[in-house]
Amino acid sequence: MWTKERLQEIIATKMSDYTLVVVSNRQPYSHVLKSGKVICQRQPGGLVTALNPVLQATQGLWIGVGMSPYDQQVLDASGKVRVPPQGDNGYWLRRLFLSKEDMDGYYYGYSNEGLWPLAHIAYTRPNFIESDWQAYQKVNRMFADAILQEVGDRNAFVWVQDFHLTLVAKYLREANKPNIVTSLFWHIPWPNSEVFRICPQKNEILEGLLAYDMLGFHIRYHCDNFFASVNRELECRIDYERRSVSIQNHETLVRQFPISVDATYISQEVEQPETVERCNHLRDHFNIGDRKIILGIDRIDYTKGIPEKLKALNRFLEKHPEQKGQFSFLQLGQISRIHIPRYKQLNDEINALVEEINWKHSEGTWQPIILDRSYIDQADINALYRMSDVCVVSSLHDGMNLVAKEFVACRPDLNGVLLLSEFTGAARELTDAVVFNPYDTESFADALQMALTMPLEEQERRMRRMREIVFHNNIYRWAGKVLSQLLKFEFQEI
Repeated sequence: MWTKERLQEIIATKMSDYTLVVVSNRQPYSHVLKSGKVICQRQPGGLVTALNPVLQATQGLWIGVGMSPYDQQVLDASGKVRVPPQGDNGYWLRRLFLSKEDMDGYYYGYSNEGLWPLAHIAYTRPNFIESDWQAYQKVNRMFADAILQEVGDRNAFVWVQDFHLTLVAKYLREANKPNIVTSLFWHIPWPNSEVFRICPQKNEILEGLLAYDMLGFHIRYHCDNFFASVNRELECRIDYERRSVSIQNHETLVRQFPISVDATYISQEVEQPETVERCNHLRDHFNIGDRKIILGIDRIDYTKGIPEKLKALNRFLEKHPEQKGQFSFLQLGQISRIHIPRYKQLNDEINALVEEINWKHSEGTWQPIILDRSYIDQADINALYRMSDVCVVSSLHDGMNLVAKEFVACRPDLNGVLLLSEFTGAARELTDAVVFNPYDTESFADALQMALTMPLEEQERRMRRMREIVFHNNIYRWAGKVLSQLLKFEFQEI
């Protein structure tokens, strides 16, 4: 089984002659002001969990966007800072800083109002604005220039993350740097070719992606959708056996690498006495008492199916009024991108649904839904996974969805039921979850009843099999498989 130690050992023996550069819009650490002091704070998410030990083992470099004045204060003259601040196994973080106009165009505009809805097929119309595209190109070139400055003539693996940076490899190739091998991992779904052709810059996006030496997607279905888009839009050669695309004398490998979590670490953490204390505190904090808990943890995004989840809960209570007062539905989620109109509309819709459903079904002091948008740290989230009876993942379309895998990792007791949308990548692996269609309110409501009444022996049988999968296909296996593929590339003579 892949472990953190095994991954670090392979990196130390196989990659000692190479510089590993991770490139992403999000930075792994931020600097914030707390109690009058500037402190270094690790960012949440599976990507940081996976790549921190990799970069520490290689003494590598991460390039990302700085967000605050405190992020800028701590940099050296070359725009870098050593992270994490404690210990000897640190690595360099190079921060880029964008103007408000560039951030609006590149990130909020082209990335999140264009590519994000295009890829997710959640019935939100993508908006493609020429000025946003110009900003997107500009920022991608800024990232490429930073890579070239940092790498110089050293042999380097440049591992780019996600849809914000599709053009970086194209700009690197234009600089004629054969000492750089590039890979991009696409963390969201790739849409079918009929949807993708909506994009006015579809050819430029595809040509940018095919400048990479390797592309990674979560599941084979997304790889196949990508092949279909390329085949429809470009003059190229697709080798379906080799799983590659060749264009202009350059070959790009296309592979599936399902991302995961550090299941061993998470499972050990929730067995600690501190977790029991947190569980008791959270029950008191949310005034849940001894009722069962149905848990939803989502960023407030229209792809996550939160209104669909609330409507299914309403229908469930209509069909099973005897369940009133027996549970609390705890929906957590921080607001994001609120100044984008679609997100503000979604936030208003969720508020209205919660108010309506709580008014309709409340009895005495009990209300079915507790909605909390405040920041909750990962230790408290893990405690909530550990104490919940049901976890609901209702995404309308998702690349993977790590909430599902985190919930499974947090259940060494083998109790708890995972309700999982069939439109997540995780549903391809976690087939022992209760899989449902979030668009079908009736069957969604029935799935909630099934989950709340499932016998313990059935819960244990399902959870045991899901944990075997999550422990085997862990985050280090994901990183190890990507890096193993990259190591097969031959560097050209400079």
